[in-house]
Amino acid sequence: MKIGEAQDGGVRISRDKLNKLAHTVADTLAEIDAVGFLEDRNTIRQEARKMLEALLNEEARIDASARQKIANQRKIILEGSQEWDILYRKYYNDEVRKLGI
Repeated sequence: MKIGEAQDGGVRISRDKLNKLAHTVADTLAEIDAVGFLEDRNTIRQEARKMLEALLNEEARIDASARQKIANQRKIILEGSQEWDILYRKYYNDEVRKLGI
């Protein structure tokens, strides 16, 4: 799965929006007096974009793992049902805890 793709084929966040968010991060950091850049603002923006992209990719991996665990249940659990939602939250949170978050 690539950035901008959701498990169900929908869009999580477009590259354009990701770039805008990275610009906002760099601009906001530049406005803080206590923050000094060792690199130019564009380099900071690119690094922010890479970090955001990595975070979103990790979230997509966690989502896919939670969905797979539900799909592996002995009985069929329909997405959108209360049982599915409860299991999804449980498995999703289990994956997040594994990361120490």
